[in-house]
Amino acid sequence: MTLDVSAPARGIVTLTLDFPERRNALSADLVGALAGALDDLGKDPAVRAVQLTHTGTTFCSGADLKAPPDPADLVRLLRRIVELPKPVVARVTGHVRAGGLGLLGACDIAVAGPEASFALTEVRIGVAAAVISLTLLPRLDPSAAARYHLTGERFDAAEAARIGLVTAYAQDVDAALVPILDGLRAAAPLALAETKKLLTARVLDAFDHHSDALMALSARLFGSEEAREGMTAFLERRERPWVL
Repeated sequence: MTLDVSAPARGIVTLTLDFPERRNALSADLVGALAGALDDLGKDPAVRAVQLTHTGTTFCSGADLKAPPDPADLVRLLRRIVELPKPVVARVTGHVRAGGLGLLGACDIAVAGPEASFALTEVRIGVAAAVISLTLLPRLDPSAAARYHLTGERFDAAEAARIGLVTAYAQDVDAALVPILDGLRAAAPLALAETKKLLTARVLDAFDHHSDALMALSARLFGSEEAREGMTAFLERRERPWVL
């Protein structure tokens, strides 16, 4: 199983990334399963909001280098989260890397705990955080975006909240989510959907104008000699040749 879909609990459906042996990497199968589940939930009047969480110690490690999704499918998934007429709330109690940050950026609200850590590791394997910049750059503090995109440094959940990647850092994530989920339950469904449209208009504009160019950039970089060497070194757990 790669994805578990709960029954609605007072209007909240939980989608659980359930592929811990691959650190919940975004494989073609997982991207397809997420997209299909979101399509169904978006049409279900019994669903007020979606909670996205994970099993294991990693929320999402980014693209699965052994079975990567098509960049167009990843773009469609991120857009589907942004366009979904129900709010999507991320519950993060593990590590998030690379494309996993793009998944978080597409969510409307995210709460992370002390076990969480984050890194945009793309530059360290010879590629760029291209497609996921669609959801990240509108959300992140510009100076922090520059630092973490360019260096690939790891940062914690308190820093993630400071720079806008997550909504809140909490010692007890589930306790922090109670008032958020109850607030969504108290909101009128049409008003909730229309309010989300107002909040996501700028992000969707970026998808309309930049997604094709960013997919082309991603394909070009992933096909480069640097990326081949970087991904091979990563999979073989050895140092990349350009590290000084």
